[in-house]
Amino acid sequence: MTEITVTPLGAGQDVGRSCILLSIGGKNIMLDCGMHMGYNDERRFPDFTYVTKEGRLTQHLDCVIISHFHLDHCGALPYMSEMVGYDGPIYMTHPTKAICPILLEDYRKITVERKGETNFFTSEMIKTCMKKVIAVNLHQTMQVDDEMEIKAYYAGHVLGAAMFHIKVGQQSVVYTGDYNMTPDRHLGAAWIDKCRPDLLITESTYATTIRDSKRCRERDFLKKVHNCVDKGGKVLIPVFALGRAQELCILLETYWDRMNLKVPVYFSLGLTEKANHYYKLFITWTSQKIKKTFVERNMFEFKHIKPFDRAYIDNPGPMVVFATPGMLHAGLSLQVFKRWAPNEKNMVIMPGYCVAGTVGHKILNGVRKLEMENKQMLDVKLAVEYMSFSAHADAKGIMQLISQCEPRNVLLVHGEAVKMEFLKTKIKQEFSIGCFMPANGETAVMETKHNIPVDISLSLLKRESAKVGLLPPDAKRPRVLHGALVMKGSKLQLIDAADALQDFGLAEHQLRFTSTLAFDEEGPTTETADKIYQLVKSQLKDFPTHYSSDGSITISDSVLVQVSGDEESKSVLVSWSYQDEDVGSYLLQLLKSELVT
Repeated sequence: MTEITVTPLGAGQDVGRSCILLSIGGKNIMLDCGMHMGYNDERRFPDFTYVTKEGRLTQHLDCVIISHFHLDHCGALPYMSEMVGYDGPIYMTHPTKAICPILLEDYRKITVERKGETNFFTSEMIKTCMKKVIAVNLHQTMQVDDEMEIKAYYAGHVLGAAMFHIKVGQQSVVYTGDYNMTPDRHLGAAWIDKCRPDLLITESTYATTIRDSKRCRERDFLKKVHNCVDKGGKVLIPVFALGRAQELCILLETYWDRMNLKVPVYFSLGLTEKANHYYKLFITWTSQKIKKTFVERNMFEFKHIKPFDRAYIDNPGPMVVFATPGMLHAGLSLQVFKRWAPNEKNMVIMPGYCVAGTVGHKILNGVRKLEMENKQMLDVKLAVEYMSFSAHADAKGIMQLISQCEPRNVLLVHGEAVKMEFLKTKIKQEFSIGCFMPANGETAVMETKHNIPVDISLSLLKRESAKVGLLPPDAKRPRVLHGALVMKGSKLQLIDAADALQDFGLAEHQLRFTSTLAFDEEGPTTETADKIYQLVKSQLKDFPTHYSSDGSITISDSVLVQVSGDEESKSVLVSWSYQDEDVGSYLLQLLKSELVT
């Protein structure tokens, strides 16, 4: 019996700052290394003292795996590797490796250059950190060291997002990161094979939600946007630079075309070009529809959507603006929100999940007076709408993934405690497997049991099967398979003992087992021997039996029965070799029930 332990440093009964410590087969792995959008102090990064109180993390971690480029999954990476100290391998997919440094640099600029924070990672640190990255392809088995291997699976969610299957010896774990089990307008659905891991660590952002039809949501979104601009209002849609932004842009572009609308639609300056570049570069990661139409028409080159300039914020008349970041916690989206919030004609549509502590989370929870950084109060009079275009699996999708990969245990992260509790109960009821939900800093321990595969030789199987067929069935007693366990190459094999002795050039030594039964019975010993002979013939009729002139009975060449005693008391000696243990022990039980009262 061995153990797998999991300690969340972030995303334990919480969304944001994903960072999970996994110990499996003597290896220590960090799964994601994110920051928390809701904090501006030391709580924004995971507490790495859980790994080590002093010295570099390299001595305590075998590798780091990053599931995708969202900052709540990779935002603390340069801080961890360059400021705390980690020199080991960092694994991520090719798109994640390409996009990650761009988002980290944007985040650094907002934090250091605009907010003036110190003790933060530099541009140089981002570059040094990314040099430690090893890019992986989908379904490619990567050998981390002699004992550990990892394999990436498509997760949907955003460009380059992957689930990782980690295997050390007989133990294995699947970490999902964020994933989406339904395809959208620009990405396919997550998929994994029936790998039956000891543990599935899954996100649970929408643990209690079963989403309505995608078409209904899209129609509702377009109707709300159209109604607002029709009345002369401005619509702000806060998005992450890559992901939901592209899906909603495709949706709005086709609608504007169909309705022949002239209202300007804008996207954060510079990010559209970067997004298009990466979607073209990694076209194989997109949905089937985009791959098919890409030769004739690039769906990411928009006719109606133009780059946005900050000078346009106070332009008169209606407009639609996609601005980053997606939770209104900083940057252009927050700047635009501050200017448009006091006007009730305007609208903000939040298309995804917002972490606690962000402006997005506050307004979605009904806060209409916000204290901003300069201590000034902001009246929120514009309409606030929430439409879940978030690319996370809903409750149905999470259950679907569990069915797909058939884990022995499930551990929930990246969700709210109350919702996790509900899902935990559902998983236990439906799948009858262990389910865990540790909080940040808590350790969950899973015991794993493994069977070692053994090849059985055909000759041994035939001989033992024939023997089993000859004995009366007994459901309570397991059958013993007699053979020699040998290691051939890297495989264990169970072969006939005689074959093993021959292979190794050894002489056979007989090992025999003997048991004596004493009982009272009147009459000569020959009568008792006759009685036993008749019993053996009726109960073990398929075994060759020989009755000798000296009163002994031989069964199957190996089992010997000898009766001795006087006219009043008798004793029966039963002796057998290890090859016929089943026959010997069965016969002993038979004689006990028939002769000993």
